Amino acid sequence: MTILAGTMQAETLNCPMCGAPAASDATACAHCGARLATVACPSCFGMIFEGAKFCSHCGAKVERTEVAADAPRPCPHCRLNLGAVLVGNTNLLECAKCEGVWVDVATLQQICDDREKQAAVLGMAAPLPAGNIGFENFRYVPCPVCQTLMNRVNFANCSHVVLDICTKHGTWFDKDELRKVIEFIRAGGMEQSRTREIAELERQRSLLKSDQTGALSAPVFQTATPPRYDGYDLAVDLVGAAINTLFKL
Repeated sequence: MTILAGTMQAETLNCPMCGAPAASDATACAHCGARLATVACPSCFGMIFEGAKFCSHCGAKVERTEVAADAPRPCPHCRLNLGAVLVGNTNLLECAKCEGVWVDVATLQQICDDREKQAAVLGMAAPLPAGNIGFENFRYVPCPVCQTLMNRVNFANCSHVVLDICTKHGTWFDKDELRKVIEFIRAGGMEQSRTREIAELERQRSLLKSDQTGALSAPVFQTATPPRYDGYDLAVDLVGAAINTLFKL
């Protein structure tokens, strides 16, 4: 793949299939539709140009092998069958059209655990990302496995990466979202998220304790209980009233 531009700001490349120029961040040729980049980094799961040997995001060696899928799984957006791929030692399903990635529950847990261990060892920390999150202008999409509409969740409640999640089967990542989640974890985001959650629980506990203390110190007023009549009591009262009337006469 040939780099044509001489400056970083205007970097372009040629499509290996038709030779048409394409922007350096393009993942498919706008002219012939050939794929220019795929998820191929076993470390950060970033999208890498076809033919590259090392990840342009983290420098890891590219390891990608396309394998046979166990069963047909439709893309939540495009409805095309997802292709199975082995990136390093991680099995993923990906859409060749929209470049989204499906990760099952166990695999995502392993990915997160491994990257969080790396963050702890490296001692990396960074401010949590800011900005708007994608709850606007969206539509719920079905799980590729059970076809139930998935929930929209802000990963770790503070990553600003909003994912489509089926709690039973897995998580759908739109184009490049998996790499963003990995960056968030490696920057210490999971630990910061837990710290925030603990602080919020402490705040709620303090408010509850304050409300309970206020309730105990408030004066207690006794109120008269109105008489409760059943059939027998009502009959006795009526008889008593009649006897009093007769004596007055």
